[in-house]
Amino acid sequence: MNVLLNTPLFTVARHMAFDDVCAALYSGGVWLRFYRWVPGKAVTFGYGQPVGLVKPAAAAKGFFDCVRRPTGGGMVFHEEDLTFSCLFESALRPSAIYEKLHGAIQNALGALAPVHTWGKTDPLAYAPARNGAAGVCFANPVENDLLSADGHKILGGAIRRFERAVLYQGSLQLPGARQSPALKRAVIAGVENCFGVRLAARGAGAELLEKTFILERERYLTPAWNEKF
Repeated sequence: MNVLLNTPLFTVARHMAFDDVCAALYSGGVWLRFYRWVPGKAVTFGYGQPVGLVKPAAAAKGFFDCVRRPTGGGMVFHEEDLTFSCLFESALRPSAIYEKLHGAIQNALGALAPVHTWGKTDPLAYAPARNGAAGVCFANPVENDLLSADGHKILGGAIRRFERAVLYQGSLQLPGARQSPALKRAVIAGVENCFGVRLAARGAGAELLEKTFILERERYLTPAWNEKF
């Protein structure tokens, strides 16, 4: 089943819960979803990041709604970005997944956003904290991120392996990206070309949404999750 999942407007906690539920229920194929956000600013931060470093860094930029992701990586500030998640099966190493997926999206973006991939591996860039501060995803480009011609990072993602699925959570940070149908079409084309599939639009059913609401309440809105490190 290769689907483009459509969901209602969600808060940041509900977005994380929905991805988590989908990963647990994954039954094969490629599942792509664009986040539809309720108005407002939010931060997601990597599973292993210390909340005591994340919250002050977020507050300094006027972001107060902070939720821990099920995936790794650094802090991501969500305001005008095109945020999306993808579920698929793969035995590749994470670096190879990023290279394949980001390369396909790069090709699909074409003239919409002339980019080049980051060719340098810096192990410290993957660290949850760096120099006493929380790692910020878009401030620390790593191997196979997409950068603009001036070296500014515009696409990054984080991965987690579940029992069957690989969950990828990505953010495309270009001016007006969230409202751009052309950029959405490019991401869809990149994902389809990456995996050799065609995606069929499908809404999230009532059962899936109900499981999401429960997991949001029991995990992603709790201090036990968000303040666990």
